[in-house]
Amino acid sequence: MYRFAELGIVINPILAIIICINLVTIINKVKNNEDTSTNTIIVSLSLAYIVFTISILASF
Repeated sequence: MYRFAELGIVINPILAIIICINLVTIINKVKNNEDTSTNTIIVSLSLAYIVFTISILASF
């Protein structure tokens, strides 16, 4: 379980950057009337992982 916590501490900032980049991409795609489904899925999965790891870390 501690290995998962270490991975969460390392991966969460990277996923936060990925979320920010994808949100900017989504904004640009909405402006240009393009499909945003792939970026939305990436943001959702990244956010779910961050929330899950924060929940696990808080339980220690």
